[in-house]
Amino acid sequence: MFAYWRAERHTLAQGGVANLISSGGDLLVGLALAFMSNRLIKLPGLFVLIPAAIGMRGNVFGALGSRLGTGMHAGLFQVSRDRRGFLSQNVFAAAVLTVATSLFLAVAARAASAVLGQPHSISLWDFFAISILGGVIGSIVVGTATVFISVLANRRGWDLDSVSAPLVTAMGDTCTLPALWAASYLVVPPGTHGNHAVTLVVGTVAAGASLYFVVRGFFTDLPLARRIIRESMVVLFIAGLLDILAGTAIQARAETFFVKLPALLVLLPAFLEDTGAIGGILSARLSSKLHLGVIEPRAYPEPLAALDASLSFVFAASVYTLVALSAQFISVATHNSGPGVIGMLAISLFAGFVATIISSAIAYYGAVATYRFGLDPDNHGIPLLTSLMDLAGTLCLILGTVLFTEILHV
Repeated sequence: MFAYWRAERHTLAQGGVANLISSGGDLLVGLALAFMSNRLIKLPGLFVLIPAAIGMRGNVFGALGSRLGTGMHAGLFQVSRDRRGFLSQNVFAAAVLTVATSLFLAVAARAASAVLGQPHSISLWDFFAISILGGVIGSIVVGTATVFISVLANRRGWDLDSVSAPLVTAMGDTCTLPALWAASYLVVPPGTHGNHAVTLVVGTVAAGASLYFVVRGFFTDLPLARRIIRESMVVLFIAGLLDILAGTAIQARAETFFVKLPALLVLLPAFLEDTGAIGGILSARLSSKLHLGVIEPRAYPEPLAALDASLSFVFAASVYTLVALSAQFISVATHNSGPGVIGMLAISLFAGFVATIISSAIAYYGAVATYRFGLDPDNHGIPLLTSLMDLAGTLCLILGTVLFTEILHV
């Protein structure tokens, strides 16, 4: 194993830097989330949407990065303005999927709020305005950056499979939350005086335009884009539901932990995204190896696949230690209550390693299952992985918090 790590030192270096950048972005998002707490209280139900909206950017553009990485290995990647080219069709498909998932998440978040018994939740039109406008604004930035990273990786000979998932995750986090926060100011808080008609008009127009764009994309004459859209849409909707479940879990524990110990909000984005980013590296590497015939889709991982999985734990050790120490520093600097440095390290490392075990299993069996069914692992592996890890990472963080706050009597 150590010999393999030495042989993959460039992967560890590139992936390690990318994961550290991703973790830094997550900490900024966590800090922003802590400052958004008043807005979240004023707009009941918005907490349900946030993990899904943040996670979906990683789902859509993480899969885009994975497909582009596979295209590089297969010699298909070319920088061209031809709308029928490999790059152009992938970008078009990502744009359609962004709009489709934003539309879907608005409906799912409103339904989840009703199930949670929040009679004063913001309306469906409010969710449409926030989800679609925030999603589109954030995706323009993330999509542009994903293509830029891909072009740069192609020119400089980087392994895109090792850097795209963490970097796209970091960009998705840092761009999506501010975009949602800005879009939320179109919404008048329930029970207050204001012009609710503005949100009704904006939400209706945004939903109608999105639905039209999605239908056009579903029946496009671009064969590769059409296949990506049709293969990805269902799995992304399932992924979105998993993200909504993560949001409901957070909403249910908001007062117990996240209001009582606001410092844990700084950890939250890391467990929504870094678990998926680390697993995303493994998923992308396995996908490329399956396409190239380097590994076989077996029920039990062969040694090369297992060695690839071991890299995830190297990344996890550094990421969750850094995240815990940084979150503790931020909580002290901002005077937010927290479990202390020992408690933060214990919660972060315990929850992080449990989440990494889960993400490694999902990455391997997700890639193998989709490949055996004749589907493209790049279209299914990362979206399913990141969304399952949004839910699993959230539950691991809650489990670690319950366990160690009891032990440490926080």
